[in-house]
Amino acid sequence: MTGTDQPEFSRPVPLARLGVEPFRQEIAATEAERAALARRFDLAGLDRLCAVVELVRRGADRFLLHAAFSAEFVQRCVVTLDPVAGAVSEEFTLFYGPPEAEEEAGGSVDDDVAFEPVAGNAIDVGEAVAQQFSLALPAFPRRPDATLDASPPEEAGPFAAALSRLRERSR
Repeated sequence: MTGTDQPEFSRPVPLARLGVEPFRQEIAATEAERAALARRFDLAGLDRLCAVVELVRRGADRFLLHAAFSAEFVQRCVVTLDPVAGAVSEEFTLFYGPPEAEEEAGGSVDDDVAFEPVAGNAIDVGEAVAQQFSLALPAFPRRPDATLDASPPEEAGPFAAALSRLRERSR
């Protein structure tokens, strides 16, 4: 997040706006938001992040968020630090309610649905998408041609020589 603790991709939906009918919205990160999210998630670049979100009221203080997002991004290869382009498209569902509703959430919705406590008088669908995007990123991006040279250097010193002798004995 930024220094003001305002999420980089904030799209709050006031709870008072949610009625009986589902609330649907398409959201897309601006260039400045994508740059800030790239810094937050340690990406070399974030070319696109967009989503379609739907909020459904499930009672006086309970809400279900279903979203589908897609993104194009660039990470750094864990071996070479060269750029690695990536893309992801995923869907997720979150159940929002008062803290005491967390136990109820397990029985009323699918196991794949995570619980989020309602904080304040709005649900930030942009921040929810950003968090789910971060979970979808490859943990160890690697260029297909990147290789690790596991052989020790020829002049590795006394520790490498001792280690080599121990390896030979264990075979």
